[in-house]
Amino acid sequence: MQDRSEGAGYCFEATDRFDMKVLALSSSPRIGGNTDLLVTEILRAIRQEAAQAGPEGRFEITECRLSQMTIRPCTQCDHCHRQGTCNLADDMEGLYPQIEAADWLILASPIYFMAHCAQAKLLIDRCQVFWARRYILKQSLLRPGQAFRRGVFVSVGATHGVKVFAGVKVTMKWFFDALEMEYWDNLLFEGCDQKGRIRHLPTALQDARELGRRIVQASL
Repeated sequence: MQDRSEGAGYCFEATDRFDMKVLALSSSPRIGGNTDLLVTEILRAIRQEAAQAGPEGRFEITECRLSQMTIRPCTQCDHCHRQGTCNLADDMEGLYPQIEAADWLILASPIYFMAHCAQAKLLIDRCQVFWARRYILKQSLLRPGQAFRRGVFVSVGATHGVKVFAGVKVTMKWFFDALEMEYWDNLLFEGCDQKGRIRHLPTALQDARELGRRIVQASL
């Protein structure tokens, strides 16, 4: 993929190649904001837990910032229904193989008007490719010998209420289904708006680290 961010790369890929692939997609346009901080702690915990696991803790971690990528909206041309590929040329060309190869996919998005932010929704809509492969072309996304594919959703909302995450959880259910992934877990925090506020919630960063550790343990 061409780097369009003028020096500030939007994908950070491990130099080593291991067995278990983790792809973290952070979609917030506010770099270093609350969702980014949660993802950072999850990935830090994965690396630490994997290192302690020794030879069995074999992970490759790739993190991408969707806000620094060029992803066009789906045009519903149905090219993917016929060919299993997308007809649009942009940075999704580089993301598609990474999504397909992932054993774990972590998608992080803040809540805007009770929904995903635009950057996350663009990605979700463009994953119609995988829905078409699975349900129209009848092609499995599982690699030979792959034990599982699992998805995790990370989100922060500014308001409080039982319905803050209701809509996005439904979307994530069907998004992960299209990717032939188990919707494995959420990490959701409400009442958190100002940048960095997540640091001051009693258990937020600890919960993120615990999630990272559980991802490793569930992979061994």
